[in-house]
Amino acid sequence: MSALNWLNSEAFAAFGQHVIWSDMIGNSVGLAALALGWRRSIWTWPTQFLSGLILVAAYASAHLSGGIGKQLLVIGVALWGWRQWHRGRREAQDGSIAVRFATWRERLTLLVGTAVGTLAVGALFTAVPELSWNPWPDAYIFVGTLAAMVAQARGLVEFWFAWLLVDVVGVPLAFSSGLAFSGLVYVIYLALVLWGLRDWWLRSRSGTQQPALEGAAA
Repeated sequence: MSALNWLNSEAFAAFGQHVIWSDMIGNSVGLAALALGWRRSIWTWPTQFLSGLILVAAYASAHLSGGIGKQLLVIGVALWGWRQWHRGRREAQDGSIAVRFATWRERLTLLVGTAVGTLAVGALFTAVPELSWNPWPDAYIFVGTLAAMVAQARGLVEFWFAWLLVDVVGVPLAFSSGLAFSGLVYVIYLALVLWGLRDWWLRSRSGTQQPALEGAAA
């Protein structure tokens, strides 16, 4: 059995849902990436990169082209985010990753970009049904994930709000697509997002930036 076939084989079944290895492993790694992002560890980016690689196989097995595209974006943005945080660490006197609230101009850019991107990708998925059987939710998650990661790479507190909005659609879509573990992980994401949002919010308000984790050095 090839590695790809093994990743897309069933790991276990529970409550009538079949969980495949790629879904379980990829999302577990994704949880670790989110936790590292909350701690402002630069290792969040290679962890997200690995999660994206594994989840490509999971979404391919469920025939969710939008999900595949989203993970390819995750892989690309993870490389860019790694570079951005490396630059930020060099510029900071204490080697920490600074976080802040976005300016109104940045918020408007994120909102307009997400709305226009969702309309464009949704129209593409609708025009080419082979790309997605559920075009608009797929497009929303696809573009929302990109917006969240771009905001994270820039150290914006708003990235947590973007993840919350992605979760609202991601949970039911994952369960309805047969990716039960993805659905469960989205629920756990929600808890981590709320926790991380509180932490980044307080840091940005207090103006204090604690040093990055000891293990976060490149």
